[in-house]
Amino acid sequence: MNINGENTLACICKIDENTSKSTKIYPLPHMFVIKDLVPDMNLFYAQYASIEPWLKKKNKLVLGEKQMFQTEKEREKLDGLYECILCACCSTSCPSYWWNADKYLGPAILLQSYRWLIDSRDDYAEERLSKIHDHFSVFKCHTILNCTKTCPKHLNPAKAIGEIKKLLIGFDKKPAPVATPANF
Repeated sequence: MNINGENTLACICKIDENTSKSTKIYPLPHMFVIKDLVPDMNLFYAQYASIEPWLKKKNKLVLGEKQMFQTEKEREKLDGLYECILCACCSTSCPSYWWNADKYLGPAILLQSYRWLIDSRDDYAEERLSKIHDHFSVFKCHTILNCTKTCPKHLNPAKAIGEIKKLLIGFDKKPAPVATPANF
């Protein structure tokens, strides 16, 4: 929700003990309100589902037959990405999302998209990139950095969006996974 002009989580927001000063509480901005402080998050979650936020393998494995290991280095690449709790504080603080919410995926969804793009266990990086390679999905980010400033988990969606842009225009490639991690 928006507390005193900042998108944040009510459960971690410190309220001023000085009761002579009022605290203003609003629903997340630029979303339809269902009732009271409850915003309609349907579009946000539909956009999340559109990036297919799960591991995808080209060779079909029977569940439980084989583990998909990662090295510690490969796992470290996901730090700062998987911690997102999809609260939408960043997306609703982004002017590009305000103006183009139906087309621009927004910082939270793009952070999650990048998380799946660089996961060494996922085989569908090219397909994932092709789904978001258009004028709106990623490239409407104008690097205003409201998303990074407002994230209650102190993540950096703007950096993830920049990395996706580098992948899309060919400046960077997803590194090949390590065949067999040494510690397993």
